[in-house]
Amino acid sequence: MTFDRSLKIAPSILSADFADFGREIQAIEAQGADWVHIDVMDGHFVPNLTFGPPAVKAFRKHVKTVMDVHLMIAPVDPYIEAYAEAGADILTAHVEAGPHIHRTLQAIRATGMKAGVALNPGTPAEAVAHVLDLADLVCVMTVNPGFGGQKFIDMTAKIRTLRDMIGDRPTHIEIDGGVDPTTAPLVVGAGADVLVAGSAVFKGGTVETPEVYGTNMQAIRASIDA
Repeated sequence: MTFDRSLKIAPSILSADFADFGREIQAIEAQGADWVHIDVMDGHFVPNLTFGPPAVKAFRKHVKTVMDVHLMIAPVDPYIEAYAEAGADILTAHVEAGPHIHRTLQAIRATGMKAGVALNPGTPAEAVAHVLDLADLVCVMTVNPGFGGQKFIDMTAKIRTLRDMIGDRPTHIEIDGGVDPTTAPLVVGAGADVLVAGSAVFKGGTVETPEVYGTNMQAIRASIDA
């Protein structure tokens, strides 16, 4: 993965048809998804349970772009190797998930994956100031993590602060939560370059009518160009 700050849309498969993940992944990529975002939840760090390493490994066979795996779990460190073996390209851990985020990011990078660090809405940008040299991506949560389809929480001031802190480092700013054509221009204007979108991409479409996914992604892109 060469670094590139052009806008990327990363549909979250949490909003896909759970009985048909393989075809759903192929459909969103064919319709213009840049990355595929996978939300891993443990029912402990966040109030929901989703995908373990075997599921992520199964998704990998279908992902041709970038598999962006977001760990909403605690602890993280015992599972890094398993998600590396499952084929994650980027593995993101929450700064709130444990006392040693620096060590966690080192461990992620040691496997050859790109390392991401995520911030919940209540956590300030400054919490990642001392790990930016280890972070390939900073994920700003614009909802409280745990469920899809939540209302957007405005974090534009935090995004601007992070953009200044990152400077010329090759570090993406990813936004996760409530991204749609109304909110996308706000976060991109503040400095974000990767947009995770779940319901905004999948709404109204199916693997039989995948062009709806393309139209939905195009609407997000068009809102930013406008």
